[in-house]
Amino acid sequence: MGIEIERKFLVIGDEWRALAPGTLYRQGYIPTLESTVRIRIIDDRGFITIKGMTQGISRSEFEYEIPITDAAQMLDTLCKPPLIEKYRHKISLNGLVWEVDEFLGQNQGLIMAEVELKSADQSIDLPEWIGEDVSHDPRYYNSNLAKHPFSTW
Repeated sequence: MGIEIERKFLVIGDEWRALAPGTLYRQGYIPTLESTVRIRIIDDRGFITIKGMTQGISRSEFEYEIPITDAAQMLDTLCKPPLIEKYRHKISLNGLVWEVDEFLGQNQGLIMAEVELKSADQSIDLPEWIGEDVSHDPRYYNSNLAKHPFSTW
């Protein structure tokens, strides 16, 4: 079983923009009761991800590549709108990969950074462009941003 251990932060300033180009992500969520089922298209590749319930900053995660035509059809027919669209910038610093998401559509204006860790108590050096830690605020989960977009807060 895969385990995702992740911290989320709001991003401040624009210094991070020069560190990595962005890739367009388009993703949606299939409604479930106890888990999260995400369908995602990144460039010309499709993925399905199943995530368990969050405990602290950890949760089980299973991700598989699927044909892009299947992913597109699932996004259009199985995922509840609105879809999440964002540019993701992957920035390598101090042995970690920071994923900075610049949201579009109904979540435009939200810029968030995520970093995956090896353990929940791993210490990290925060870049200057990292702001408030929102790891424990469920409003910032992408699955919740699909249901309750940032523009409606």
